[in-house]
Amino acid sequence: MDERLSKTEIGKDAVQEIVTAGASAVGEVTSIITTAVKDVANAIGGFATDVFEIRDSARRAAQQPDE
Repeated sequence: MDERLSKTEIGKDAVQEIVTAGASAVGEVTSIITTAVKDVANAIGGFATDVFEIRDSARRAAQQPDE
């Protein structure tokens, strides 16, 4: 029994592998970007919290009477 693959089937298999590899790469890049955006948002949020705390501390210090 001759079980050779036709050129059409070989081409189909190659396209299938290319699409699968592309989808995997897109998924990895998407995950990297999602993590980066989340990390940047957390860093900016932490910075904003620090700014608010510093501003409040400065305001309280300015309201204290001089000794």
